[in-house]
Amino acid sequence: MSKNAKEAREYRKGRIRKKVHGTPERLRLSVYRGNTNIYSQIIDDTKGVTLVAASSQSPELKGKVKGFTVETAKQVGELLAQKAKAAGIEHVVFDRGGYRYHGKVKALSEGARSGGLKF
Repeated sequence: MSKNAKEAREYRKGRIRKKVHGTPERLRLSVYRGNTNIYSQIIDDTKGVTLVAASSQSPELKGKVKGFTVETAKQVGELLAQKAKAAGIEHVVFDRGGYRYHGKVKALSEGARSGGLKF
């Protein structure tokens, strides 16, 4: 069964989402990685709302980041953790969105951990 890259990622994402659910105690940290930016958000799946979001295009990171690098992803994770702490969120479950856990996705999660989020 041949699939293009997008279909394959969507298939992996569905397989992951069957197992990963956010609860009010442990919200879901979701990641989307585009070609030029990375986006992350903390979602309450019971209510279906996004509580906190950060991306490489966030106003707080303008001028601090240059290009779409692993270091940019780490700074996005740290910014997300900072916003989550301000909102009273400590525990999350990580949803990698069908992407491999290496490179920019791994850097984002490590940045969030170093910022104080517990996975």
